[in-house]
Amino acid sequence: MRAIRPRRSPAVPLLLAVWAGAAGVVWLWWTNTPSIADNNSRILNAGRITGLLAGYLMALVVLQMARVPALERRVGSDRVARWHAMTGRYTVCLVLAHLFLTMWGYALQSGRGLGGIVQQTVDSIEQLPDVGKAAIGTGLLVLIGLLSIGPVRRRISYDLWYHIHLLTYAATYLSFWHQLSTGNEFAVQPEAKTAWYALYGSVTALVIWYRILTPIRLNLRHRLRVEAVIEETPGVVSVLMTGRKLHRMGAEAGQFFRWRFLAPGMRFSSHPYSLSAAPRPNMLRITVKAIGDHSSALRDLEPGTRVWAEGPYGALTADRRSRGKVLLVAGGVGITPMRALFETLPGAPGDITLLYRANTTHDLALWDELAQIAEERGARLMYAVNSPDGERPDISAETLSRKLPDIDRHDVFMCGPPGFAQQVYEALRGAGVPARRIHHESFEM
Repeated sequence: MRAIRPRRSPAVPLLLAVWAGAAGVVWLWWTNTPSIADNNSRILNAGRITGLLAGYLMALVVLQMARVPALERRVGSDRVARWHAMTGRYTVCLVLAHLFLTMWGYALQSGRGLGGIVQQTVDSIEQLPDVGKAAIGTGLLVLIGLLSIGPVRRRISYDLWYHIHLLTYAATYLSFWHQLSTGNEFAVQPEAKTAWYALYGSVTALVIWYRILTPIRLNLRHRLRVEAVIEETPGVVSVLMTGRKLHRMGAEAGQFFRWRFLAPGMRFSSHPYSLSAAPRPNMLRITVKAIGDHSSALRDLEPGTRVWAEGPYGALTADRRSRGKVLLVAGGVGITPMRALFETLPGAPGDITLLYRANTTHDLALWDELAQIAEERGARLMYAVNSPDGERPDISAETLSRKLPDIDRHDVFMCGPPGFAQQVYEALRGAGVPARRIHHESFEM
């Protein structure tokens, strides 16, 4: 078998580049900041630096939404999503700090004091160029931030949150112009204005290319349609899709697409589902558990329904493998990418093991396929289900080490609910598996 080499993660170089950009922003502020003589100057200059950093991070927020393949496939969609959420929180905080400090400083200058911030804000919106647009953009950012808070996010539908989240583009556009028209750094340094245009222009170009033009090209070229819908177990269906030259889509086992089914009631819903079988030249398949309105509606799709796909995304692929032996761990419907990897990962008999966790044996979707793959490949297939009285199976470091005495020499791929993934991760670490060889993508925001 061809030697497998561990892949170097680009996360560290990317983070260094981000910090270098932030340092450049601070340097720009510092070189244009005169001596600070009083509290009013300190407040205004604090407002300037928070505004510059907020503008820089806002460009990064949009970049992280652009679905650039270098980020999605090499870093991982889940990590990019976490970066996006974290950057978004920092951006909102910096925007609010910039607004408060700047209006406070202007209020002190006009003799109004701290109590005059509201009136000063109203006057600035009316008198300063593009500040009114920025106020609308700030309101949109705050709205998006509030709806992204965990308890709030879980109370609204995915589709509503997703479409409101797209307002980030509008908020960024509306906030951009006042940075150039009122920012002292850009007024006195044309080079800074050019660099700012280059930053936002590059991010805009990436969004247009990867979020708009690339999906249009993919769907015009491959013309996906629903071939059939098959019920695997109660509440779990597989959707088979055909199209043209699907082998040229670049999809790999372990990856996912965002799917939009052009059927009544589903045209405006785009959801991520993993491939549940290795991509074929004329067939793609997803397997979905009915846990919401969109996933429940899949069972009623008619053959011939047009499909709009975006992707492929995700880094949970064979490229992450660094050892000859591999353990695949699936929880519930997390079996879908694991089933595709179980079929395609190269290995000699005994090299590949799959552990499938479900509540009952009736919930073991695709079990017959998995058993056939295991028999044909000489792979090992295990399941862990609740006992008849509902007791959960023991998945601990001791249990895993007993089942696989050489588990510390395995790569591990896993997919499942967050609580399950955390439990398995801790058990694997306790069994001696290094963190760098535990590969997992989670799409909980």
